[in-house]
Amino acid sequence: MVRLFDALGVAGQAYLADVDRIVRLYFTAKDEMEPVPADDLLERARKGLVTVLDVRPPEEFAAGHVPGAINIPIHELQKRFAELPKRKEIVAYCRGTYCLMSYDAVHLLRRKGLKARRLRDGLPQWRLAGLPTAND
Repeated sequence: MVRLFDALGVAGQAYLADVDRIVRLYFTAKDEMEPVPADDLLERARKGLVTVLDVRPPEEFAAGHVPGAINIPIHELQKRFAELPKRKEIVAYCRGTYCLMSYDAVHLLRRKGLKARRLRDGLPQWRLAGLPTAND
């Protein structure tokens, strides 16, 4: 058993730099999508300045979401564009900082000509910050 942990440690150290590089390159490039901080999103949503888009599956949305958010799972987004406002900025979010669904949603929305950004973090960080959630 000790040898297994030693081997895992050696493997982890060998690939740590590669994983770090991939995360930095991939997510840094994706962060050109100008993420919105949670407090800013909450204020802008309360004022009706943005549409908050939750791209998680319906079960996760039902368990709790950002107040006022609409749920369009990422796999349905392309066929449900008509449900989104054309003149209001859309802020997408999902499961967390490294969840790719919100990145993909913003990319898709922008390709369709909509103004879109993503929440810097996801719902878990939102909850940890003590921000309000809703259940429908």
